[in-house]
Amino acid sequence: MRTGPVTRREALAAALASGAFFLLPALARAADDLIATGPAEPFSFDGLKAMARDLAQQPFEPAAVPNAAILESIDYDLHNQITYRPDHTLWADDPEAAKIRFFHPGRYFKEPVRIFEVESGTAREIPYSAGLFDMPEGHPARALGPDTGLAGFRVMDPAQGNDWMAFLGASYWRTAGYSGQFGMSVRGLAIDTAAATPEEFPRFTRFWLERSPGGGLVIYALMESPRTTGAYRIASTRGSEGIVQDVDAEIFVRADGEDIGLLGLAPLTSMFWFGKSNRFVSPDWRPEVHDSDGLEILTGAGERIWRPLNNPPRVMTNAFVDENPRGFGLAQRERSFAEYQDDGVFYERRATVWVEPVGDWGKGAVTLVELSTNDEIHDNIVAFWRPEAPATAGASFATAYRLHWVETSPEAAVARFTATRIGAGGVPGQPRPENVIKFVVDLDGRGFEGLDRTSGVEAVVEASRGELGLTVAYPIAEATGWRVMFDLDIGPDDGTDEPINLRMYVSHEGQAKSETWIAQTFPSQLHALLDSHA
Repeated sequence: MRTGPVTRREALAAALASGAFFLLPALARAADDLIATGPAEPFSFDGLKAMARDLAQQPFEPAAVPNAAILESIDYDLHNQITYRPDHTLWADDPEAAKIRFFHPGRYFKEPVRIFEVESGTAREIPYSAGLFDMPEGHPARALGPDTGLAGFRVMDPAQGNDWMAFLGASYWRTAGYSGQFGMSVRGLAIDTAAATPEEFPRFTRFWLERSPGGGLVIYALMESPRTTGAYRIASTRGSEGIVQDVDAEIFVRADGEDIGLLGLAPLTSMFWFGKSNRFVSPDWRPEVHDSDGLEILTGAGERIWRPLNNPPRVMTNAFVDENPRGFGLAQRERSFAEYQDDGVFYERRATVWVEPVGDWGKGAVTLVELSTNDEIHDNIVAFWRPEAPATAGASFATAYRLHWVETSPEAAVARFTATRIGAGGVPGQPRPENVIKFVVDLDGRGFEGLDRTSGVEAVVEASRGELGLTVAYPIAEATGWRVMFDLDIGPDDGTDEPINLRMYVSHEGQAKSETWIAQTFPSQLHALLDSHA
């Protein structure tokens, strides 16, 4: 029997990968057309936006949790005893439609969501029913009534027998991306993430599901939280290169609530425990463990930025100020199984998620939040767009963007960085200098055709402090691509552990040939690395 709490990441992994969280299905449109749905009512996205706007003028009312004591008793193990009845899948007999099944509530997902089927501008609610799934005699879920509600839903791939998208918890959702492997999440909104005030987690409280051609799905969602409401339209399609989602949202800050200090649009949530640049922070046997290894940004001016992710010693927030960004995302660039050696979760298959803004986003900042973690079960990376306009009481934000769940983000005209490694500095065969770290950064080499060591290619490196030296850029022998190496004297440990910020790009004849590599590192971790090999 399991003891101790289950993390959100564990619950999602169980639900989406191993099947441990079985799902309450929506009722299928059976041959005899017997569908247990509520009365018909008109529905439109404009109507949903009006609903969210009206709710923003009213005080927040927390969701009531019917049968809370029973749901609390349905722990991880008891939840695993509930099995889904696949014959009650929504739209099961429509060969062109997405196939929907629902998550059953329990201890970790008590608050109900209401789910509706939409057809020809009309919505009908799909109610909870204990008869939709099997459970052992005496199981506490047998006592749940029709007012219990659902926890969320997932979208199935009938050909493969598994799911490719799921909405479960707060405003989170995931897809299986280009490879069929779940990894990072996105969510509807981030509020005060890593701020001085407690983080607020808005919830999708109601969903409206509508079929679209080719097995796609249009999801409408009402978002509610103590300080916000929102109306969302998420249109999902699947293609040979991955999953694309067009998101349109209108967000309202409640008129009678407090201002929001940190509002994050199009938030991405991921995990980075350790990789090539910080292998020394973990005792784990695997070479690398992460869902994403870097933040990508394509600025409004056309500059491409690559920021390797960290597992920092404390919470760190970095803002990349921009105007009308062309895109940003959390990427998994390391695609070799040999670099992970995990044949259970296959980190090399995790999707890159790229946010492509639609329309004028104005001024703001791509914001990266990194938390410290000592395990892979915790999501410790968040990236989002923070608009410059203040999120004061009564304000509203309309936003549109396209999410690409793909292997790589849109092609770049310049070389991309593929790996960042660090180690003790100095020159082989000579006494090792104190307090010197060597950085080794690899690029894929696109745009370097015909260039060699004698062509005048150089790395332009800047550091916020410390002394740089031994900088060189050259083609990698026996491999495709180029490599930059440089040393950084970080000086003795003064106990402050202020981060060191690094910036680098590769140039030829005064023209940038690569992305801009922006890294942040910490003296405490670097000194620990040097001391471990002293």
